[in-house]
Amino acid sequence: MRSAIVTGANGFVGSEIVRNLVSHGYKVYALYNRSKNRLQAIEGCQAVHCPMDQLSKIPGMIQDSPDFIFHCAWSGSSGGDRTNIELQLSNVTSSCALIEVAKIVGAKRVIVAGSIMEDEVKAVTDSNGSHPSKSYIYGAAKYSTHMMAKPLAVSLGVDLVWAKITNAYGVGELSPRMLNSTIRKCINMEPPSFTAATQNYDFIYVTDVAEAFRLIAEKGSSYSEYVVGSGQAKPLRNFLEDLRLSIGNGLSFLYGNIPYTGVNLPIIQFSTETLYRDTGFKPQIAFSEGVTLTRDWLKEQEN
Repeated sequence: MRSAIVTGANGFVGSEIVRNLVSHGYKVYALYNRSKNRLQAIEGCQAVHCPMDQLSKIPGMIQDSPDFIFHCAWSGSSGGDRTNIELQLSNVTSSCALIEVAKIVGAKRVIVAGSIMEDEVKAVTDSNGSHPSKSYIYGAAKYSTHMMAKPLAVSLGVDLVWAKITNAYGVGELSPRMLNSTIRKCINMEPPSFTAATQNYDFIYVTDVAEAFRLIAEKGSSYSEYVVGSGQAKPLRNFLEDLRLSIGNGLSFLYGNIPYTGVNLPIIQFSTETLYRDTGFKPQIAFSEGVTLTRDWLKEQEN
């Protein structure tokens, strides 16, 4: 039986990875911070209380040499805490500590949940005269973690693989992020406002994210980076219009009311060709189906 540790296991993405691993016969140690409410619905995982700032204590908590460690824990991944410099830097420190833990417990591979915002951070920082918003502090911390964790992993002989998620969404998400907020506004018949929404974007349903992570662990190349997305990136407005036609309740979406301070990444940076080549991963949930499932679930929560 293969075994795995999942940090941030009670989170939106982490809990889905736990569910996927258990369904494929893994013994899973699901590390959580405050609550384990999502984990209680997943039979077969072993919930372990371990806040992110205590990851260095894992060797004393788990008497096992896991095949893989999936690192999803991250404090301040949405909302105002994305701009909290001290909090974001603590994520960098804790993530690097996990690499050292992987060496101690003999894990074969560490798979880290990165973000496409890392590419945005680099592009906007390198662009003379740019005016990035404070929300890029979150992406900068993710990027910094990658830049520090990889040489550390190489020095310790720990196989580190980076999985950059474009934008995960789906049933189970309660955050105020853009797509989730838009679906809620559609439910409540509130016309949503956006930037001109001409920037390239991609979304991937959360169960597909979990499947991609497992395949990356099992089949991915050592010390590699993969974009975890639908493989169908396009201008954000195209996604939003698909959403409006699927679940928009006849609302008009307002474009251009909000200034955009970021950069427009080229379509090629959303490419999932390397992921498909190395692992055979293909998403199963189309965007229109995914937003409908999410809408139905959110309506249930409100009721």
